[in-house]
Amino acid sequence: MAIIKEFKEFAMRGNVVDLAVGVIIGAAFGKIVTSLVTDVIMPPLGLLLHGVDFKDLKYVLRPAVGKTPETAINYGLFVNNVIDFLIVAFCIFLMVKGINSLKKQEEAAPAPDPVPTKEELLLTEIRDLLAKQK
Repeated sequence: MAIIKEFKEFAMRGNVVDLAVGVIIGAAFGKIVTSLVTDVIMPPLGLLLHGVDFKDLKYVLRPAVGKTPETAINYGLFVNNVIDFLIVAFCIFLMVKGINSLKKQEEAAPAPDPVPTKEELLLTEIRDLLAKQK
């Protein structure tokens, strides 16, 4: 039972919940980017390359024989996945850059002057009185 309690405390920490939300949003974002690449970017690119469909680009090592499927290197799918990765990496770069610029602005803002304590006010008054006596 102690391990269940420990796991519950671990799972309910703020960082773990934030991480779970990030993973879920990241998965959804990945699907959007995959759709962008396969449905929006690759068709015009294939058209520019005289009707090439990147999904069909492959190097056949052994053709299909009877019920045995072909063995092929699907480099067209690899190209799609590389483009997926580059778009996701660029978006993450932009997001991190934006967050870092916000942090720099917060750090650059000057801190307000600290309010003097009662002791400091009293010492200031004593200093001023001593200066008047001279």
